[in-house]
Amino acid sequence: MKINSYLTFNGNCEAAFKFYQQCLGGEITMMLTHGEAPSAEHVSPEWHDKIMHACLEVGDRLLMGSDSPPEYFETPQGFYVQISVAEPAEAERIFHALAENGKVKMPLEQTFWSARFGMLIDQFGTPWMVNCEQTT
Repeated sequence: MKINSYLTFNGNCEAAFKFYQQCLGGEITMMLTHGEAPSAEHVSPEWHDKIMHACLEVGDRLLMGSDSPPEYFETPQGFYVQISVAEPAEAERIFHALAENGKVKMPLEQTFWSARFGMLIDQFGTPWMVNCEQTT
């Protein structure tokens, strides 16, 4: 079993996933709009370019998401997407990339349990934790 994160956005899913690909690497393997779906005729024309489903493969994990209709969108709260990396330099790179135009909640620094740990909310409102395990 694998558990993957599924994020919803307020109309900016495409921009978010392109940003995440730039920050995290990996490959966007799906970016389906409502206009490309078989149900497109039942969706208002202004919603045709919004994302019905996106998938970013990073290693053996998936980050998935979609645009949520405005009446159903809720600001993310009560969770973080957690990233574990092996090298402090990679933790620094990813943290600072995701923090661009976002808000740092806890600066990336050494802790008693990790070589680097930090928390942020990115420019799209997604909360992230970046963790680099302590080497022994």
